Amino acid sequence: MQSQTYNYKVVRQFAIMTVVWGIVGMLVGVIAAAQLVWPELNVAEWLHFGRLRPLHTNAVIFAFGGCALFATSYYCVQRTCHTTLFAPGLAAFTFWGWQLVILLAAITLPLGWTSGKEYAELEWPIDILITVVWVSYAIVFFGTIGTRKTTHIYVANWFYGAFIITVALLHLVNSAEIPVTLGKSYSAYAGVQDAMIQWWYGHNAVGFFLTAGFLGMMYYFVPKQAGRPVYSYRLSVVHFWALIFTYMWAGPHHLHYTALPDWTQSVGMVFSLILLAPSWGGMINGIMTLSGAWHKLRTDPILKFLITSLSFYGMSTFEGPMMSIKTVNALSHYTDWTVGHVHSGALGWVAMVSIGAMYYLIPRMYGKTEMYSTKLITAHFWIATIGIVLYIASMWISGVMQGLMWRATNPDGTLTYSFVESVKASYPFWAIRVLGGVLFLTGMFIMFYNMMKTIAGQKAYDAPVLAPAGAHA
Repeated sequence: MQSQTYNYKVVRQFAIMTVVWGIVGMLVGVIAAAQLVWPELNVAEWLHFGRLRPLHTNAVIFAFGGCALFATSYYCVQRTCHTTLFAPGLAAFTFWGWQLVILLAAITLPLGWTSGKEYAELEWPIDILITVVWVSYAIVFFGTIGTRKTTHIYVANWFYGAFIITVALLHLVNSAEIPVTLGKSYSAYAGVQDAMIQWWYGHNAVGFFLTAGFLGMMYYFVPKQAGRPVYSYRLSVVHFWALIFTYMWAGPHHLHYTALPDWTQSVGMVFSLILLAPSWGGMINGIMTLSGAWHKLRTDPILKFLITSLSFYGMSTFEGPMMSIKTVNALSHYTDWTVGHVHSGALGWVAMVSIGAMYYLIPRMYGKTEMYSTKLITAHFWIATIGIVLYIASMWISGVMQGLMWRATNPDGTLTYSFVESVKASYPFWAIRVLGGVLFLTGMFIMFYNMMKTIAGQKAYDAPVLAPAGAHA
């Protein structure tokens, strides 16, 4: 046993804040959903739907999802490289810097300080801070890989590395802007070029921040929790290269039937369809890792979270390519179907795999192997799963109905339904969405209670670094 220990402090901090920001982000989402059912809840300018909606997306993607990615990547890269984190002071800075980014987002977005770009609403001073934090993150992560004590770089680190590099590229290009005041800037691009660059960024935020990073999480925590090796390491490598090459080209499918050139739209559609293959390759690889250990699903709720997340990943990565087909998109575009699709990925895939990983991580940060209550994890799983199903099923039905109502015409060519009639018809499904969101949020409160009981009275624990020979990550 060596005297050197793994740097768990920054992992602990990010893991705890993952749960905290999960509650905050999902609470804002529930409020925004409720505002569509009860408009009187739009009580003040800085708390109305138009201000809370971008706050919700930023909180769940970058605060909840971001903290989960920081925590798991810092844990995974140390354990698989058999070395402590490179530049621990810089690692500490990434934690406090990222929390400051989140705090500034929580202040500026309700005030209406926004660039108006989806998933990139934050204004230029915060964009600069994000860049500084992200470069620091890259130095810590790749520095750790560079000082590794093993010859091999485990595939999870490939996904984390691709996510870090690509998000940096996306952020720098899409956030190029001309400052006017401290709280206002204009994009460096104009018109359809701005739209194209925005959705190159927007879809790859999904592709790399919300997919590649979390696939890194999956490739570490599913085998660990199952106690089985990855089903096919060769498939994981093929999956990696196919995914990161194909995803980059799929962005134009967000701009069907717009001023974007038709050929560009078609390129986005074709690559989106090709994307089905590597996506399902990863899903199958993750689920088949349970070969020989399927019985563990009966008694292990953490595995339930991880494997169910892969099922939702498979479903949403089938649905996405289908929705990118122009004829399908003609029905689905601008409807609640898109909202349902996004949340089958965000709640079903991203949140479920993050929750499973946190349930694995948190006790180990305090020298334990299990959370305070396994029964509470099981309760969380079922409440969350029912919440997701209610949410996405209501949005699917509402979305298809909206698309059909909007395109329905009378024999004389006039519209059969007014827009307000489609809103009225959607109303019951919006109420069901609120219920689904409340259930998922309830699960997060259960997780917070379980976490606090797990760490109460426990001393922080930093495990000794294992020698590479014959050691297990």
